[in-house]
Amino acid sequence: MVEMNLVEAVNHALAYALANDPAVLLLGEDIGVNGGVFRATVGLQARFGAGRVIDTPLAETAIAGAAVGMAAMGLKPVAEIQFSGFIYATLDHVINHASRLRNRSRGRMSCPLVLRAPSGGGIHAPEHHSESPEALFAHIPGLRVVIPSSPSRAYGLLLAAIRDPDPVIFLEPTRLYRLFRQEVADNGEALPLDVCFVARAGSDVTLVSWGAMLHETLAAADALAEEGVMAEVIDVATLKPLDMGTILDSVAKTGRCVIVHEAARTGGFGAEIAAGLAEHGLYSLQAPVRRVTGYDAVMPLARLEQQYLPGVERIACAVRQTLEAS
Repeated sequence: MVEMNLVEAVNHALAYALANDPAVLLLGEDIGVNGGVFRATVGLQARFGAGRVIDTPLAETAIAGAAVGMAAMGLKPVAEIQFSGFIYATLDHVINHASRLRNRSRGRMSCPLVLRAPSGGGIHAPEHHSESPEALFAHIPGLRVVIPSSPSRAYGLLLAAIRDPDPVIFLEPTRLYRLFRQEVADNGEALPLDVCFVARAGSDVTLVSWGAMLHETLAAADALAEEGVMAEVIDVATLKPLDMGTILDSVAKTGRCVIVHEAARTGGFGAEIAAGLAEHGLYSLQAPVRRVTGYDAVMPLARLEQQYLPGVERIACAVRQTLEAS
């Protein structure tokens, strides 16, 4: 067991994949000599060479196009986009080619690439550096969307994403990169994709979240426990394909659900979960589903950022309201 933070867990997972699979290679802006803007790839070029840890031009479209071509020819590229706000330049290749290659070739070809990007707010970054675009990618058939919430999740889920035969969007919560450390077994063991994890058991209300927001959600569950409210907390982890069964099982037990995410409210992925509950879990619900989200605005700068992001009290307040509803 090695104690590491989330960015170190990403680094260890990439190193393990490079060391144990010659088809794996990394590409992105400043990932080699400089080790990446957040240092997620530090030391990897020196260890594995410039042919496998490739510094690219400042051209996200080219990075995505090269990754698709590499994947189509049997390699397993892991492409880094420096900030999720720059990820939109990749959409042509990701949507029109990566996500469709298996269907277009009628199963004769696949596209085993991973597109990594820091995601979300909380570090007082300038505009375009605090995006939460998970719902956009979750809408595209043929893509997996994965967001880790801890170092151990990052390690295991990233290895699973690299081994997956189809394209994976892997969004790493920037705020969690160095927020805390935990022990991680650097043994190459992957975590399962396409499943939700029960982060905390409870009986009174189900709280559903992912990524960095899981920590405010767990803190809210702790605060509510002091009031006698036992909240069950679900870490979605893989947004697409969504493990709706775990969420439905929890709501069947608790009868209430609050969904928490930092992305803007309208069209956010929480709405998809709420729709699934309406379609398949309506008779389990004793109160309307509530969402605690970011606002329909660009993430503000500096101190206003904390007003945008859902906090413990906003989450706890939503839980109290759903408990009071009949």
